[in-house]
Amino acid sequence: MSAQPYTQDLDGPAGTTDTESPATGGEGASRSGCAGVGRAFGTFGELLQGVLPGTGEHFMVTSPVAAWSTATFAWEPDAGTVQVAPAHKRKAARLAQRALRAAGRPGGGQLRIGSELPEGKGMASSSADLVATARAVADAIGTRFTPADIENLLRDIEPTDGVMYDEIVAFSHREVRLRERLGTVPAMTVIAYDEGGTVDTISYNHAAGTRTEAETHEYARLLDQAREAIRDSDLHSLGRVATRSAELNARHNPRPSLPALRRICRDIDGLGIACAHSGTMLGILLPHDDPDTALKADLALGACASLPGTTMVYRSLGHRDDWSYGGLRSPEGAGSAGDLRPLRPFRPFAPGYAPATTA
Repeated sequence: MSAQPYTQDLDGPAGTTDTESPATGGEGASRSGCAGVGRAFGTFGELLQGVLPGTGEHFMVTSPVAAWSTATFAWEPDAGTVQVAPAHKRKAARLAQRALRAAGRPGGGQLRIGSELPEGKGMASSSADLVATARAVADAIGTRFTPADIENLLRDIEPTDGVMYDEIVAFSHREVRLRERLGTVPAMTVIAYDEGGTVDTISYNHAAGTRTEAETHEYARLLDQAREAIRDSDLHSLGRVATRSAELNARHNPRPSLPALRRICRDIDGLGIACAHSGTMLGILLPHDDPDTALKADLALGACASLPGTTMVYRSLGHRDDWSYGGLRSPEGAGSAGDLRPLRPFRPFAPGYAPATTA
């Protein structure tokens, strides 16, 4: 059964007072009816997420993963609506509306989104949908939105991961603002464990508790350590930062499986534990190119089989990857397409949860 599209009325009240002015191209009138494509990768939670001292600013250090959302947008200059499928992607329809208006283009169009990212798990599925949508609209109307332009388009819609930047970044997700570009590190294998359920990012951010002064100062130190580890491509130090961030998160957002995963990580000499701070996922980090990683991954998967949740394997994005790949072609220098996709599920998924897997 095909999904019924959701319609976003371009004359409706949402987003009608945009003041953004992203770069516009001169090809719009000649591209009537053209379809554009946009892609954005997701994340495996965050390498670090917390609150900084003094300002109380909430921030994250992104953890880009090799799984993508892909949006296609067919611009219809004479249309009065944006229709989206699947129908529940309403925020993407609103984003398409804002993007057309900010670029000075009339009409609406047909938006379709496909994703390799599970929803409500802390893998930036919604952020990836929105960034992919902005890029698809730009492609359809013959213009380009910079990452800062996309930040402006997203700011009033929801707290957002920094997936508009093709590297690891420190990002103020509530303000939807870049703090700092941090660079890239070698790719990692992630033994991803899902504790179950879903988390709504907006509700989570509204309900998130306060952090103590001591915690905010520790987060500042961890951010300094993450910056240094990324600069030096030091995965062991980065793993320690991620583990500590997961422990601090568990003080306010209980993670029942964290002690067991930490034991498994120690037993196989893993790098550390990554956490979806506003999601349901935890992951054991391993260096992707290490010759012992395949054996360690199998040992971790076997150990996780005794836990009540579900387990799968992902690959982070690293130095030589084409971060815009989106599963449609093999990036030069990064191996086969299968090398970039999530590798495989290990246990049956819960009803209604079907992340992409390799064929």
